[in-house]
Amino acid sequence: MEKALWYLLAGTRGGPNRVRLIRAIEDRPRNANQLAEYVGLDYNTVRHHLDMLLEHDVIERSGDEYGALYFLTDRFERHRETFEQVTERMDVERAEAESGTESVEARDED
Repeated sequence: MEKALWYLLAGTRGGPNRVRLIRAIEDRPRNANQLAEYVGLDYNTVRHHLDMLLEHDVIERSGDEYGALYFLTDRFERHRETFEQVTERMDVERAEAESGTESVEARDED
């Protein structure tokens, strides 16, 4: 699960949107349409991200296709600490990119 979280969240362009979807589901279970409205993304984009999260066992679906609610899986909950570490690292990297600085780790590698 650790590798899957790094890939899904930090290794792809869609990572920040997936974090937003996970946080929205964490708040309360929602269906795809509710998630699209809540995070302000196109419905089809949300469905794509949900499919990726389903495929990697981060979320599970309950109910019929259109009205199905999404929940975080027990497996994800057991790896929540990794999720928090990944998102913290993403926040640090985004802040560094915005300020034009690089991390101490990156400077040490040079």
